[in-house]
Amino acid sequence: MPQESSQPGPGHGPASATDRPHRVAVIVDENSNPFELGCATEVFGLRRPELGRELYDFALCSAEPATLMRDGFFTLTGVAGLAAADRADTVIVPNRPDTDVPRRPAVLAAVRRAHARGARLVGFCSGAFTLAEAGVLDGRRATAHWQWADSFRERFPAVRLEPDVLFVDDGDILTAAGSAAALDLGLHIVRKDFGAEVANSVSRRLVFSAHRDGGQRQFVERPVPRVPDASLAPLLDWARERLGTGLTVAGLAARAGVSPATLHRRFRAQLGTTPLAWLTAERVALACRLIERGEERLDVVAHRSGLGTAANLRARLRRETGLSPTDYRRRFGPGGAAAAGRIAAAAAARTP
Repeated sequence: MPQESSQPGPGHGPASATDRPHRVAVIVDENSNPFELGCATEVFGLRRPELGRELYDFALCSAEPATLMRDGFFTLTGVAGLAAADRADTVIVPNRPDTDVPRRPAVLAAVRRAHARGARLVGFCSGAFTLAEAGVLDGRRATAHWQWADSFRERFPAVRLEPDVLFVDDGDILTAAGSAAALDLGLHIVRKDFGAEVANSVSRRLVFSAHRDGGQRQFVERPVPRVPDASLAPLLDWARERLGTGLTVAGLAARAGVSPATLHRRFRAQLGTTPLAWLTAERVALACRLIERGEERLDVVAHRSGLGTAANLRARLRRETGLSPTDYRRRFGPGGAAAAGRIAAAAAARTP
């Protein structure tokens, strides 16, 4: 999926030119979900002294001085007005479970203004409805929670809905399928903005997987097994230590003591992906880290990451990040715009 973004931001555009943090504004609307609001706050709103710099300038904003959150759980007050969204580089739009209720005109107008000036737009879960209602998704790729896929298609036929993935990166508009996928998309955005090392540091603070590919399925076959099942975690840890070897799906199965077909079923059930897709994603992530740490020889990166050849490395990296190895190194390598944050993150990752 395309990974390149046209909006100003860290490492590319006016935000980095002034060396200021990338400005993120979350619009909160009546009946918004607290969980996704919390995800945005955790990823973009917390101070991270271990990185030695501020990544994001974070603000909550609303059309009203007091906003009643989902099902009346609590009322949110003391946040900025919608003018904060007009100053943001990234605007996260409201998500709410009552998808059939029209959004406030002032909120939709703020989304349209942000889109018109080139800000990056992000929708978590039912936030895709807000983007579509604002008219900015016509002809674009997006995803939404599988529960609302049919109603979304009926209301917004001009949108290219992809209902069976975790998130969709369509350049300057990104959407996540469900609540937990908001964290996946948030970390994906951090990775785009500041590189793999910083994203790994943020995920470590969250105690959350640093990278789940957006193309993974929303719904896994057995999210809660009826009988205890051996966790894949030990196998995955073992494999991560051997990515640069000739490790294959058959080798994974042999290590687990099962047939390749059984391993495939376990991966599908527990991770929502295949063993081969998981191996490839881990190898690309390792290749990114090697480039970020200063390795310039593509054949060495390809060998150490298990991708084999420089040609395969180029193809895989462009497919996963939208960037060539040269462009990735220019943006995230030593001496690049995000170098200070990455180096501090690497040091933090080595600290127990």
